[in-house]
Amino acid sequence: MSDRPLVVVLGASGFVGSALVAELARRDVRLRLVARRPAVVGSGHPAEVEVRTADLTVAGQVAEAIAGADAVINLLLYTGGDGTWRAAEDEAPGERVNVGVVRDIVWALRAERRDGPPPVVLFPGSTSQVGPRAEARVDGTEPDAPVTAYDRQKLAAERELKAATKEGLLRGVTLRLGTVFGGRVSPTATDRGVVTTMARRALAGEPLTVWNDGKAERDLLYVEDVAGAFLAALDHADSLAGRHWLVGTGGGRSVHDIFTTIAETVAARTGAPAVPVVSVPAPPDATGMDFHSVVADPVAFRTVTGWQARVPFREALERTVSSLIRGDEVPR
Repeated sequence: MSDRPLVVVLGASGFVGSALVAELARRDVRLRLVARRPAVVGSGHPAEVEVRTADLTVAGQVAEAIAGADAVINLLLYTGGDGTWRAAEDEAPGERVNVGVVRDIVWALRAERRDGPPPVVLFPGSTSQVGPRAEARVDGTEPDAPVTAYDRQKLAAERELKAATKEGLLRGVTLRLGTVFGGRVSPTATDRGVVTTMARRALAGEPLTVWNDGKAERDLLYVEDVAGAFLAALDHADSLAGRHWLVGTGGGRSVHDIFTTIAETVAARTGAPAVPVVSVPAPPDATGMDFHSVVADPVAFRTVTGWQARVPFREALERTVSSLIRGDEVPR
């Protein structure tokens, strides 16, 4: 038996998972990486790595995956066929992944109760769980009023972890994240979010379409900073347990400004004229949150952990565009 802590990452081959695994592998820990497809880890790292493939929606798979864990980082996310959170609006399959796996973690840890401190369980929430508000800035103290199935599912999973923390089964921590983006983080992981989607369009010479006036503000987080936030949460789990925490840069940018900056960045890298940013009517599947600003106040999380976002937006965007130009991403 090893005396090194066992850290289990669920969804380890995904976009955020791959970035986090690269950092965890530098630590003197045992890593169990679980996902539908094998996670990729480079060589020469101090961590002892075990790679497993599993469908964690199948009964019993979560219990097997997290057996003996000192920490579980659940990064599973239901994205369905279109690769985005909007697929969770089909509530049944989204609920099974986004909430059901968390319930399975709680049930498994209840069955496995053992001596010593309860395992740490980290979970990624979303700043949009709070729902539409007059004030853009949120700090985590606001009452939640989610308006999408995705946000309702995130909130339900978060509440499962808070209840299990009170029961003493685990030490649950939810990090409510802003909009995460970035380029390739492993041979199997690609970002399919709005920032990278618009960068691809700009590289193809296509106009960037913004819904209505594009004045809604978003707090953008580079994927490496997100990985750093999870490491900080792991290191300060005792102080963070039982609560949700806002993780962001603390600054907002309008969607129109974001798209304009993407167009300018691509033009600077390619020498081609910047593509236009064009306002279009919102599609039928747009939600209330698409037109409300959300900016995370990370002061509480920073006070406890010392974490702060380190990669400026323009630098992060330049890295993302450069990755696309080099063809680093896995073909879709």
